[in-house]
Amino acid sequence: MPRVLVIDDDSTVAGVVAAYLQRAGMDVDVVGDGVAGLAVARDHRPDVVLLDLMLPGPDGLEVCRQLRGVHPGLPVIMVTARGEEPDRVLGLQIGADDYVTKPFSPRELVLRVQSLLRRVEHAAVAQAHGAPTVPPELVDGDLVVDRVGHRVRLDGAELTLTTREFDLLSWLIAHPGQVFTRAELMSAVWGWEFGDESTVTVHVRRVREKVEADPGRPCRLVTVFGVGYRWDPATRSNGEPHGG
Repeated sequence: MPRVLVIDDDSTVAGVVAAYLQRAGMDVDVVGDGVAGLAVARDHRPDVVLLDLMLPGPDGLEVCRQLRGVHPGLPVIMVTARGEEPDRVLGLQIGADDYVTKPFSPRELVLRVQSLLRRVEHAAVAQAHGAPTVPPELVDGDLVVDRVGHRVRLDGAELTLTTREFDLLSWLIAHPGQVFTRAELMSAVWGWEFGDESTVTVHVRRVREKVEADPGRPCRLVTVFGVGYRWDPATRSNGEPHGG
C-alpha cells in the first residue's frame, strides 16, 4: 500500500487531503511542520510527499532540500497558497516534481499522486528488466549526457541539473528533430497525465540557461511556435556544424 506523507500546518486542509488519499487506498502520515516531517521521512520512507511551502520553522523549500538529501529520488508535490512564477521556479529548481496552488480539488490532487506513483513504478520495472529505451550515454557535439552516472558535461565542464531538467534534456537529445507539445513532454518525460503545462515552460527555460550559449536565442532547444519544442542537434549527420 503506498505511503504518503502530508506536511501542512493547516489541519483542515491536511485532514481533507488525508481522507481522500485514504479512500484511494493509501497510508497517510500527517504532520504540521518541517522538522516533524523530516523525522517521519527518515524513519519511514514515504512513496510521495505533499509539502506545503509556508510552514512554521524551516519552510517548504528548505524541507524539500533536506528531503532530497535523505531520499534523492523521492517524489515531492509542492502545495502552497502562493501561485507566482518565482515560487514555482524555485520549487522546481530544488527538485519538486509538481506544484499545486491552493485552493485545489482534492480529487485532482489524488490523481496527481497516483500519476506520480505509476511513473515511479514503471521506472522501477524498466530498471529491473534491464531494458533502457535509449543508450546509457547520449552525445550531441560538446554536450554529453551520462544516463548511468546521471551527469551532464558541456565542453568538458560538468553541469548541475535537477532531476526534472535531466529527464527533459535526456528525452529531447534522444529524439532529435522531433517536435513535442508541452502535454506530450509532460506525459512522455514525467508520466503526468495532466497538470500545469507551464511547468514544462519553466524547465525548458532552465535547461536553456545551462546548455545554450545564448539562452535568449536558442539554437539547440528551440521553440516551434504554436506547437511546442524541438531539439536540433549541434552537428549535422555529415559532421558539419550548423551553419557550416
